[in-house]
Amino acid sequence: MKLFYTPGTCSLSPHIVLRELNLPFEIEAVDLQTKTTASGTDFLTVNPKGYVPALQIDSGEVLTEGSAIVQYLADKHALGTLAPASGTVERARLNGHLNFISAELHKAFSPLFNPAIAPEAREAALANLERKLDVIDKALSDGRPYLTGPNFTVADAYLFAVQGFTAYFGVDLARWPHLSAFRDRVAGRATVKAALAAEAQPKAA
Repeated sequence: MKLFYTPGTCSLSPHIVLRELNLPFEIEAVDLQTKTTASGTDFLTVNPKGYVPALQIDSGEVLTEGSAIVQYLADKHALGTLAPASGTVERARLNGHLNFISAELHKAFSPLFNPAIAPEAREAALANLERKLDVIDKALSDGRPYLTGPNFTVADAYLFAVQGFTAYFGVDLARWPHLSAFRDRVAGRATVKAALAAEAQPKAA
């Protein structure tokens, strides 16, 4: 398998999952500005959507969308481990977390990536982001180490990748102590350290 990734993006999530599953895989960096991979390939021929992650599986097919990729990996290679079995209430709860991270938290960062954003628009975007972070912090406030309980799942890999954006925008996680503790806990996992090192990122966001 080959994972197409860009450092500092949500492609870190499937990268972590691949390492959690101890699967053989390659990684290839993508320049999102030029849409070119490290080997010189036009990335749009790999993923016409033009963004990462994209996972080329052994059959040659390419999977896109981070939430879909991590669920495929968990279901195929470690059923019931990094994701509960399909059709269970536990899986529905996991999917709820994945959907919230994708549609609400991840999306809330989008306006902040615009360097031309007006100050008042940035303030509104930050207020919206803070509300999403409030939800995540509350979900972790009952003493559970991870989103669904005691066990690390694909949703935790995705949350770790996305919360890393806070550092880029100067959002101090001290206001969200449960999320801050989660970040530190996940950053300590050997698989996460290895993924960050392979992508030449800092050890923790």
